[in-house]
Amino acid sequence: MLRALAALALLVGASSLMFYLWWIGESPFSPPEDRHLRIMKERVAVPDSYRTFTFEDFAALPHARPLAQFAPLEQRAVSLVGYVEHMQLSADGDYHLAIIPHADPHRWLDIPCVTGEVTPEWTRRSKRWTWEKLNARFQCFSKSGAWPGGPRRARISGWLLYDFQYDEPYLTTRMPLQSPGPGRLTGWEIHPVTRIEIWDDSLRAFVEYPL
Repeated sequence: MLRALAALALLVGASSLMFYLWWIGESPFSPPEDRHLRIMKERVAVPDSYRTFTFEDFAALPHARPLAQFAPLEQRAVSLVGYVEHMQLSADGDYHLAIIPHADPHRWLDIPCVTGEVTPEWTRRSKRWTWEKLNARFQCFSKSGAWPGGPRRARISGWLLYDFQYDEPYLTTRMPLQSPGPGRLTGWEIHPVTRIEIWDDSLRAFVEYPL
């Protein structure tokens, strides 16, 4: 009986591990798109330069295209000016930044956002890019109340990435996700975020918040 239970526990553990590896795109059975997405998410290179992007630019990027067509666009690094309405901590350790064009305390949950993601590859080597410090810097909205003065204007920069999981029907082998995801303007993201700047009213300029 004990042997049977031990074998069952081992089988369940191995199955769970294989499912997790498949989900994050690192299993032997992961399709090329999943493996590519994982590699792009874990980039640690600092871009040489950034191209200024608007929310309209993000919305105009192509969707539901084959890997060979969207992958070249992910070699660009971009900057987006807006307001980080809120942050969300994901299971893989990423900080999801919901970036909106206008800081409206009465409508912030209704405004489609562009997602920026601060990844563990960047936070683990930083004493400043912590959850608490970034939340305070951005002065995010929250259900418990807004920071005095509301969220601060910010310029978020990093690598362009197409998270096709939020743009069905491109990927039909996973559980269905809305297209785009709830509150998202697009499946295109700034991921990973490699530079953060906060607007300083006294200087009338963006000031970098370094790693």
